[in-house]
Amino acid sequence: MSRLSEIGAHVFLFFLVFGMSATVDIPRMKKQMRNRAALLIGIAMQFIILPFVGFVVVKICKLSSPLGITLLVVTSSPGGSYSNWWCSLFNAELALSVTMTGLSTALSVIMLPVNLTIYVASIYDSDVVQSLNWFSLILSLVVVITGIVSGVLCSAWRNSSRFNLRANQMGNVAGIGLVVYSALVSSSSEDASLWSQDASFYIGVAMPAIFGVLIASQLASRANLEKPERVAVAVEACYQNTGIATSVAISMFSGADQATAIGVPLYYGICEMVILAIYCLASWKMGWTKAPADENICTVITTSYEVETARMDSPNAIEVVHGQDDEQVFTQTNEGYKVDEGQFHETSNAERISENKLPVEDKELI
Repeated sequence: MSRLSEIGAHVFLFFLVFGMSATVDIPRMKKQMRNRAALLIGIAMQFIILPFVGFVVVKICKLSSPLGITLLVVTSSPGGSYSNWWCSLFNAELALSVTMTGLSTALSVIMLPVNLTIYVASIYDSDVVQSLNWFSLILSLVVVITGIVSGVLCSAWRNSSRFNLRANQMGNVAGIGLVVYSALVSSSSEDASLWSQDASFYIGVAMPAIFGVLIASQLASRANLEKPERVAVAVEACYQNTGIATSVAISMFSGADQATAIGVPLYYGICEMVILAIYCLASWKMGWTKAPADENICTVITTSYEVETARMDSPNAIEVVHGQDDEQVFTQTNEGYKVDEGQFHETSNAERISENKLPVEDKELI
């Protein structure tokens, strides 16, 4: 991957994370930051269970160093930013997803090198550990953390449902753009040897994603988390930041070994997409998400129930109607929904601060 390709991938990654983070309702995120059960489950999955599953797979399948090291990087990485996109798309608890992604990414600055050092050294020679490109690892983490922090701060600063909706749309566009961009970059390279491996490769690489969803769902259910929170935890546990592994494979290996190593995050990405698509669709139909189970699928994936739910929790609940040039906000009354005239006079926190009208407790958020 050329330097230009790396920059392009990081740009799409930033706007994806920024858009999803700026969608989150700040009070809901503050609530999720106190959701100890969910956060502890996420930390245990990301930094204890999945890395160990990856280690077991590498040992049992006796994967070569290009395959084994790259798989260990995948299972030791923090939750991928697409986990936020999946939660937004199928209306799981997005606030929890963003919180978990931010927390796991921050902790991974320490835990990722620790896990890699322990497991790689347990299987391969010490020279292999020293050849890891730590700069590529840290750079991807910095991009994700910057996107989360800036998105949350902008959401608090603007304090606008319209801004949340626009940010969500931008994040979705960036997410699709990153998928297309990654596919174009991959197709422009030489054969990645993805479909020339033996059966143990395909089964072994898929195992962490499958175990991640199953174990996380079970732990979240036993912790009596709300159903949309259970879906968010499972998605976070399954979806790893494969971009980090791709960077490591490109920077650490060359020639045939590089082509082989790149196949690991590529195939894992396919597995997690298929697994999460099935899991999220099943969760929606079971009533585990914020979207109505009997709603049309096109409406579900194009509507941000995160914004709508936040408004429904307020005294003047509202409904946001999509599919028009300008979204309309409706106030819920006993007679039904009526156009909310207040939307045309919505004031951001930035404007309130300039007029010195923002309460002290709200200033702490920004």
